[in-house]
Amino acid sequence: MRLLYPLLALSALATPAALAQSVAPDSTTPLLASAALAPAPAELTTSAELVNEPAGAPVGLNRALAPAATTKIRLTPSDPDKPSFIPVPIAFYQQETGFAGGVAILPVWRFGSDTTVRKSNARLIAWISQKKQTTLQLTHTIFTKEEKFFFSGELSYYDLAFKYYGRGNDTDKDVYSNIQYPLIVFDEKALMKVKPNLFVGLRYRLTDLGTVKLKEHGDDDATPGSYYTIPAEQRGGYTTSGVGPALLYDSRDNLLATYQGNFVDAHVLFAGKALGSDYNFTRYMVDARHFNPLFGSNNTILALQFLGQYHTGDVPFREWGGMGATLGGSLYNNAYLMRGIYEARYRDRQFTTAQAEIRQKLFWRIDGVVFGSVGQVAPNIDDYKFDAMRYAGGVGARFRFNRRDRLNIRLDYGVGSGGNSGIIFAVGEAF
Repeated sequence: MRLLYPLLALSALATPAALAQSVAPDSTTPLLASAALAPAPAELTTSAELVNEPAGAPVGLNRALAPAATTKIRLTPSDPDKPSFIPVPIAFYQQETGFAGGVAILPVWRFGSDTTVRKSNARLIAWISQKKQTTLQLTHTIFTKEEKFFFSGELSYYDLAFKYYGRGNDTDKDVYSNIQYPLIVFDEKALMKVKPNLFVGLRYRLTDLGTVKLKEHGDDDATPGSYYTIPAEQRGGYTTSGVGPALLYDSRDNLLATYQGNFVDAHVLFAGKALGSDYNFTRYMVDARHFNPLFGSNNTILALQFLGQYHTGDVPFREWGGMGATLGGSLYNNAYLMRGIYEARYRDRQFTTAQAEIRQKLFWRIDGVVFGSVGQVAPNIDDYKFDAMRYAGGVGARFRFNRRDRLNIRLDYGVGSGGNSGIIFAVGEAF
């Protein structure tokens, strides 16, 4: 299973040695491990007690005995209307990449001073690995003033290696190929509000896939068989380009970590040669989520998601729906589907999944979660079978890195069908 953007978050809990003598602990605000990690616009406050020197006392004596000036380094501004701009270091290891490192920049802001307008956010994530694999991802979710318009999208470059198991709901865990390809994704949704929480507009998606290479080294169990099931013209790279109508209903109280509300994204994409696509196909997709506090408080949250991705026409392999996949970009807040199954372990033209999660407040900035999911892929919808369902589930922990805006760092451990299990680190909730 892929490890998504693991962060050196625990270093943010340590007091810098250089500040040990002059920085007082703050029980509500963790101190950054180094000045390089300090968010640029975050609040830096200093307070000092003024001491009156008694007559006859040596100059500065009482000052020397007075409490030292305290400096508080905050992860976010105390003013809720000021933007938050948090750079976060990234470091992780996985079999396909080796050791990797980079940085994530995570601004959160609001247009105007109207607090009924939900905050916008963006993510710039960049890392490079020991085995020369790369991710560069820029995403955004923007509510304009009075929420008259909504923009959400992704511009990303990936050059990653995967285990490719082939197509279908019953692929063998011991039969796979190691493949690698570069991929450029541009995905943008522009919507206009027609009534509170309801937006309509257009979505455009472009993907440009480079040459799909067979990686013959690094894993003695890999075979070339699955690689050669990909049509030769697709292994040489291709472009998809599609546009279509989009509808969004979004009543979530917070996009980064929702306590209550509903989210429904439904859209159709028509990809064709007139738009520069090498393949003609249509994608129908619906993503529906529900969030509800339990037991009368926000300490326990029930989160539910249903997602269906269905295709007609000539769909290339990279555009199939997949279990264990990440729906990249801010369009889905990088929603992770069926945690515990290797990324796109099962993939096909039609994909349906549902997942549930209980999020529990524990102490300080730490939360815990339990989650479970079920799903299936098939060439056609009428090929679905009840006894062919695939399952995944697990437990996780959350660290509220930005408490004001509910920006969490996520650590999950999942197990799933297909003999897979793994740890996932990421920024933000799974959905």
